[in-house]
Amino acid sequence: MTYKTISAAALIASTLALGSFAPVAVAQTVVIQSGQVIPAPPPPRHEVVPAPRRGMVWEEGHWEWRNRRHVWVAGHWVKARPGYAYRQPTWQERDGRWEMRRGGWDRDGDGVPNRDDRRPNNPHRN
Repeated sequence: MTYKTISAAALIASTLALGSFAPVAVAQTVVIQSGQVIPAPPPPRHEVVPAPRRGMVWEEGHWEWRNRRHVWVAGHWVKARPGYAYRQPTWQERDGRWEMRRGGWDRDGDGVPNRDDRRPNNPHRN
């Protein structure tokens, strides 16, 4: 055996011994929502964002909770609404609980959906 063969065999053996081919365990927080245990969403998938289109807004791909499991929703175009800012869908953890904040349109750009905003057309926004 040559030195290179022994080195390669040792490298492969140490890699297998360290378990680098084993699946990586990811800690997930779970919540109970409507009687269901919901695990934290998986990491987002990488998507290539296409070139901008006039009159359209790109909604990024994201995970949604459907039928008791996370389902990937691919990014897609949404028709723009003049005078509104689009808020991307996101998952947020609050007090150990995961909740989905759906994307939507916001007239004054303060990040609060108009349906929840006490002053949706605040002219003194930052």
